[in-house]
Amino acid sequence: MIATYGHGTENDFVLVFDPNDEHSITTAQTAAICDRESGIGADGLIRMIKRDGKWFMDYRNADGSLAEMCGNGIRVMARYLVERGHQPEGIFAINTRDGVKHLRVPLTDDISVNMGQVTDEGEAITAATNGHIWNGYNISVGNPHAVVFVDEMAEIGALSEPPVVRPRDSYPEGVNVEFVKITDGNSIQMRVYERGSGETRSCGTGTCAVALAATLHTKGKLPATWIINPPGGRLEVSIDGHSNATLTGPAVLIRDVDISRFLVE
Repeated sequence: MIATYGHGTENDFVLVFDPNDEHSITTAQTAAICDRESGIGADGLIRMIKRDGKWFMDYRNADGSLAEMCGNGIRVMARYLVERGHQPEGIFAINTRDGVKHLRVPLTDDISVNMGQVTDEGEAITAATNGHIWNGYNISVGNPHAVVFVDEMAEIGALSEPPVVRPRDSYPEGVNVEFVKITDGNSIQMRVYERGSGETRSCGTGTCAVALAATLHTKGKLPATWIINPPGGRLEVSIDGHSNATLTGPAVLIRDVDISRFLVE
């Protein structure tokens, strides 16, 4: 089976075009495909299918676990659909486990996606790693995020293990943890440890969580726009007065890849 490898700000994915929903890819097969030592290597796998005539993003993390939504991944899927001629450029919708997302997709240049409502859960949390502990914010973007603010990015360390987040029962299915530093005006540096994937070069839903947390942290008001710089590149997040976020950034298809050897039972 031929799939496609692509990325959005170096958050990378293997995309499987399966409009008729004919190919079931198991948790173990997904993990094997995404393995960076013995597989293709990716932060997740996206199966692009149609349900009731509408595009649906069947997204799994690198360990094969299901995820509600992926802001970088949905842009890469949209790039695939337009670039490969399955969808005209312009505004169209993609369904996800977190509901319908509308995108603005030109033939070239950045893609924008309406990510829906970003919610402050109103709960103080802490995240600890590398001998440090920080207070932060419990933010939902359809999936869970713990956002903490650091004085220096070097304090974070290697992020080779999951940060310890408290209270544990706030995140029964795990949590994405964002470490951020406001660098200048509306610009932010960010690193992220994603549940099911480990540290990634970028996280689309994470940038939306960070944008709301930064607005709260600086005692700002909505609407607000932030430029967020994860290691993989530059993303822009705008949050309107109703806490709806729009994420804008690049999406690139790199090459086609053969995943047939991973699908043998």
